[in-house]
Amino acid sequence: MTSLLIRSIKFIIGGGFAFVLMIALFGTITGLIKEPPQPTAEHEFHKHPKELSLPSDGPFGQFTHTEESARQLQRGFKVYKEVCANCHSLHNVSFRDLKGLGYNDAEVKKIAKDWAIKQPVFDEKAGTWGERDNTPADRLPKIYYAGTGTPPDLSLMTKARHDGPAYVYSLLTGYQDKQPAELLQHFPGAKTPENSHYNPYFANLNIAMPPPLTSENQVTYTDGTRATVDQMAKDVAAFLVWTAEPTMQARHATGFAVVGFLLFATILAYGAYLTVWRGVKH
Repeated sequence: MTSLLIRSIKFIIGGGFAFVLMIALFGTITGLIKEPPQPTAEHEFHKHPKELSLPSDGPFGQFTHTEESARQLQRGFKVYKEVCANCHSLHNVSFRDLKGLGYNDAEVKKIAKDWAIKQPVFDEKAGTWGERDNTPADRLPKIYYAGTGTPPDLSLMTKARHDGPAYVYSLLTGYQDKQPAELLQHFPGAKTPENSHYNPYFANLNIAMPPPLTSENQVTYTDGTRATVDQMAKDVAAFLVWTAEPTMQARHATGFAVVGFLLFATILAYGAYLTVWRGVKH
């Protein structure tokens, strides 16, 4: 009798929960039908990244398999150094990693020594902070931005954003002087705030960062490549793919070697299986 009573109480409680959930579901569906979500400026006018093709794309992608792809990485580093490094750090990258771009030891040592931002050093005796020149073993120093906000570190930016390389390229080339008239017509309250800039490739359409690439030959390329805004954006996007995964080529090579070994081992195992069970009915 007691067992039946307990089961009845459980059934009543479970039924009560199910009833409440049904009411909540009905209310939600009714609300969505009567008052559907209103479109937003971000949803209506945000653009997907432009198409971008880089030598590092795909499972067979490589960084330095051709002379041009190696030069592109060096051009991208030059754009970062002369344009982006004023605000954005690359703290996951060491100066000696730059040898992966084709620089020799002497060039890497000079790049580290000439880097504008030095390594902070604390003098325990004096109790004060100082600085020293960078060495190849040092990571690229962090940047302490004096303005409003903190510009993100770019080391892993192409991994942190969907379709990262195309996102970087589109963002750098997507600034517009004015918002579209259609946007202001449908969303008059979505005007770009003061000290912000309209960019349809940014999540909320308005970005505090001014256009970093503004004119042709803003960076002087030493290999004779024409330094258009479009080309500089492509080059720095390619460079940031490398900073996010400098060992990609080795990973691809290891992956193909492992897959090849597994295929070979599978063939051997199948051959052994046929040999062992030859003439045996099963």
